[in-house]
Amino acid sequence: MRRTAFLIALAISATTFSSGSAADGDGWASLFDGKTLNGWTQKNGTAKYEVTDGTIHGTTSEGSPNSFLCSDKEYGDFELEFEVKVHNSLNSGCQIRSKTKETDGKNKNEQFGRVYGPQCEIEASGANGAEAGYIYGEATGRGWLTPQERLKPHKVMKDGDWNKFRIVAKGAHIQTWINGEAIADLTDEEIFKTHPTGFIGLQVHGIKKGDGPFDVSWKNIRIKELK
Repeated sequence: MRRTAFLIALAISATTFSSGSAADGDGWASLFDGKTLNGWTQKNGTAKYEVTDGTIHGTTSEGSPNSFLCSDKEYGDFELEFEVKVHNSLNSGCQIRSKTKETDGKNKNEQFGRVYGPQCEIEASGANGAEAGYIYGEATGRGWLTPQERLKPHKVMKDGDWNKFRIVAKGAHIQTWINGEAIADLTDEEIFKTHPTGFIGLQVHGIKKGDGPFDVSWKNIRIKELK
């Protein structure tokens, strides 16, 4: 009886260990430890980024230009997931494969250079819907990368609540989902030529004087690099 019980316990332990190993080896890596901003650097703007209740919490700074908290590591092809909650009056976004370009050095808010590249739009639905999930060319001079005929406002975002985003970038193909619903399906060879790799960036959009403060929070940020 003792030997049988021991073998059963050993089998259960082995199964548990195997299951844990499979979960750990599935290719996903966390980009946020829930406690610090290790692995991230703010490159533009004066918005405040801090860790609050296990989230990256960004708060607008009156009169500041767009602010970006950027991953220190760069990525090429990947699958990215995160949850985000944004103030109904704030525009935000997630930069992917982004870079910095040189400036004249006079703007103290761009000490690393101006962040530019593809951005997945984040904004509340509001009364008339919004462009959340579509792809914008931040500081690229192109405006929306998602074609105008596909840029249809929707109400997939749950205002005032957490929303789950999924972004898959493979070659020139970029796809996005919000709360499990497909939003963008873009193939853009031009932006891929200039931005085949780059950092992930969490945007707090600039606001004019007299506005705000508004905030946006991110959590459960993880990425899987694709081969």
